[in-house]
Amino acid sequence: MSIMGTRVARFEDPRLLTAGGTYTDDLREPELAGAAHVTFVRSPMAHARITEIDVSAALESPGVVAVLTGADLDNPPAPTPEAPTPEPLLATDTVRYAGEPVAMVITDGRGQGEDAAELVSVDYDPLPPVVDFDTALAGETLLFPAAESNVIAAGGAEEADAAAFDGCDVVVEHSFVNQRVAPVPLETRAAASVWADGKLTVWLSTQNAQMSRDAIAGAAGLDASAVRVITPDVGGGFGAKIGVDRDCIAVAWAAKKTGRALRWAETRSENMVGMTHGRGQRHIVRLGGDRDGRIKAYRLDLVQDAGAYPRMAPMLATFTSMMASGVYDIPHVETRFQVALTNTTPISAYRGAGRPEATAAIERAVDLFAAEIGMDPAEVRRRNFIPPDKFPHTTPGGAEYDSGEYAAALDKVLDAVGYDELRAEQARRRESGDPVQLGIGLSAYVEITGVLAEAGETGRVVVNHDGTVTVFTGSSPHGQGHATAWAMLVQDELGVPMDKVTVLHGDTDAIPVAVGTFGSRSLQLGGTAVYQAAKDVKEKARELAADELEADKADLEFDADGGVWRVRGVPDVGLDWARIAELAGPDGLAADAHFAPGKTTFPFGAHVAVVEVDTETGKTRLVRHVTVDDAGPVVNPILAEGQRHGGIAQGAAQALLEEVRYDADGNPVTSTLIDYPIITAAELPSFELVRMETPTTLNPLGVKGIGEAGTIGATPAIQNAVVDAVAHLGVRHIDMPTTPERVWTAINEARAGK
Repeated sequence: MSIMGTRVARFEDPRLLTAGGTYTDDLREPELAGAAHVTFVRSPMAHARITEIDVSAALESPGVVAVLTGADLDNPPAPTPEAPTPEPLLATDTVRYAGEPVAMVITDGRGQGEDAAELVSVDYDPLPPVVDFDTALAGETLLFPAAESNVIAAGGAEEADAAAFDGCDVVVEHSFVNQRVAPVPLETRAAASVWADGKLTVWLSTQNAQMSRDAIAGAAGLDASAVRVITPDVGGGFGAKIGVDRDCIAVAWAAKKTGRALRWAETRSENMVGMTHGRGQRHIVRLGGDRDGRIKAYRLDLVQDAGAYPRMAPMLATFTSMMASGVYDIPHVETRFQVALTNTTPISAYRGAGRPEATAAIERAVDLFAAEIGMDPAEVRRRNFIPPDKFPHTTPGGAEYDSGEYAAALDKVLDAVGYDELRAEQARRRESGDPVQLGIGLSAYVEITGVLAEAGETGRVVVNHDGTVTVFTGSSPHGQGHATAWAMLVQDELGVPMDKVTVLHGDTDAIPVAVGTFGSRSLQLGGTAVYQAAKDVKEKARELAADELEADKADLEFDADGGVWRVRGVPDVGLDWARIAELAGPDGLAADAHFAPGKTTFPFGAHVAVVEVDTETGKTRLVRHVTVDDAGPVVNPILAEGQRHGGIAQGAAQALLEEVRYDADGNPVTSTLIDYPIITAAELPSFELVRMETPTTLNPLGVKGIGEAGTIGATPAIQNAVVDAVAHLGVRHIDMPTTPERVWTAINEARAGK
């Protein structure tokens, strides 16, 4: 009987819940004995010229080993026509956001670093800060004069095609803000590094050991073979730990520079201003259609805040543009994006990375359209879905959707939530003037997963002489449950019990070629690579067993329950995996696989959020959240449900609570968890998960990604629900986060006729 699809408890959890994980700051490797500690000196200003850095007083402080500045960089990057916006490891002549590192203090003890860092004297000549979208686009102050603009990337149609909307009965237009948020992983950024015998060894909290190795090698002027990156347990990534952060590269560079083993683990306040942020887009949407509910034209004009340096912001805007039309079959779709620099923390990937932003825009626009024509928002969606017989479907944005059943997903979730009954209860509360109103919000979404499908992922399966199996995977877990899922794949194919399967990852010496974990790619690429390697092992075993048993391969049968090879009809003679491994040679029986399908997959789903809004205070309470998140066949429901739970929670947090804010001078005002509210179980209901599985043909497992789905579907559903709760009072839109203050203000402005 196959183990696939069964509820297998995570192998990782007993250790994590008892002894605890071993994270980068926990490491006590022999090589790190006596390691010094790194403390960064960070700019308190958002935009200024550095006129002088005096480290003399800091060098006299107890325990100080060295103080490094931008002047110590071997080859500090300079603007060129090809790369006009370089980002140094340590700011050299200009700081461009509050929190940018300008110096590194290296001390024998961690506490000594904080004292010494305060003695580093930096003279700043203030420059005008660029904090908001309009100031950035105006370009009166440039972050990089050599770039001649703060807009460092753009795409799409420059001029709107007004004629596309000429035949529409109704056109709605609105501006939305998809606010900047912070990833806030439980484990902040951390690194440790040793330079010895011509090799740089770096321990990192990262999602991609191999990508990190290559970046560190480039910064340190080394060949990739001279760098080893090891990834211990990782306490959350959410996209912000893709590759290696600049501060972690600086730690590795400093270890080579000083010849001293080094450690660094940031504080939470450092994390809030130093780790990349997510989202940060402004949308102007225009959607037109007929009064029968058919959408005929859609335009999305977006500005992506890049922060002080480009990093991944152009990619985020590209993803949003590509996925603009969502699940809808719209005849005319037009997008335009601009990516602008501001004097704020750089923006990069955050769970969903461009796709939640696209979904939020189109789903709000559809609700506005439905309200304008007086049609139920569920019916408007149903009339505009891409029908199942059009798959594979290429969108106006150039995305090739592999498979989808969008109407079925919506119908399932509406049935599960009791949609008609909810609308009846809403009507009752409105009629009675109940101060606590009911809001019902919908979203239908599609997202792109298996990013960098052309690069694929690697896997290696080794059967050892004792009959156990070791799996080497290029995927890098940070909470997803890879060890459990990959062991399930091996047991299903080879019959080796899961508790005899060890999964290794995140060591570039053991796994030199890999891509890593991001873009919901692990199972469909990394898992498929392991699955293929296991199948190859099985075929090699068939050859060895045939020779040993002096039988034809076609006459062999494999007993998966017992993990034994036999000649058909001869049940008393067999070879187990230990014997097969012995026959293979001194290193056991191994097979390598590299799976690269070349195309991405497109999971989809539908969410319904139910909220109660106190119209007297603006307080919102999420009382139900029901979802269909279709990512194809589910290998382990426990793992899939965990990913859905986490995604929904983060989507709810953006809709209701979270926002990174700056004042007019570029000072961060949400740099602690007192000022930046993250969501807790107290603010969330028990999620109601409806199962639906539509396989893809792009990998042999038929699976798509599930890690980001909840975040993409939850946010607009909850925002739509909040607006829906007070729509009868004249409220048309409320930007996220829908805090009590914003909701109360919207209600009172609507009542005043503003």
